[in-house]
Amino acid sequence: MPSPRYQFVDCRWELGSPARGCEQYLAGHIPGASFLDVDEDLAAPPGPGGRHPLPAANDFARAASRAGIGEGVFVVAYGNMGGAERLWWLLRHFGHDDCAVLELDGWLGPLRAGEEQIEPAEFTPRPRADDTIDADDLARQLEELVVVDARRPERFRGEPNPIDKVPGRIPGAFNAPWNEPLPELPAGELVAYCGSGVTASVALHRLFLSGREGRLYPGSWSEWEQLGLPVTRG
Repeated sequence: MPSPRYQFVDCRWELGSPARGCEQYLAGHIPGASFLDVDEDLAAPPGPGGRHPLPAANDFARAASRAGIGEGVFVVAYGNMGGAERLWWLLRHFGHDDCAVLELDGWLGPLRAGEEQIEPAEFTPRPRADDTIDADDLARQLEELVVVDARRPERFRGEPNPIDKVPGRIPGAFNAPWNEPLPELPAGELVAYCGSGVTASVALHRLFLSGREGRLYPGSWSEWEQLGLPVTRG
């Protein structure tokens, strides 16, 4: 049986600065790593579905193939602000479970600047149907679900901020900030959201590592706030 091929993928990004992730990649990355852009490759264009809707299966497949991801390839994603976890979640969503997340601070080897010649692969998407929830179903099932908000506490509380047009949170949600350790959460069916569906993947990855699974609300707050659905503050 052939040994698996490993592919590092750099998923660094910066909210409000679309070019920053690629700039960081070109300045220095793990040797051999490919780059996937959170805004361009790991999301569809913003719109009524939020700032980072899920990419279409064929669009994601093209990006993954270009990044060297396909059958027999074990992916090691790294990034910041949920970029690596977003790729981890999308790969599993599209049927590719061979993926891990690496904290770049834990990399002890050298970094390399400039472009890489990445060997393309063939990624075949096999979308799952049980790992997401839409706004209507979430609104109907709020009392039955354990809803996790991965935004920072001040946004969770609904304090005015430059990101959320309508400050607040989904009623009944628990705060599990993406940049803090995962708190203890009640038993039950879990759903995670954040501002636009990226840092919620951090909460879902941590839940997975702890032995629990959860669903993603892809539109997250950037969709919810457009729909006139219930809002809680404080």
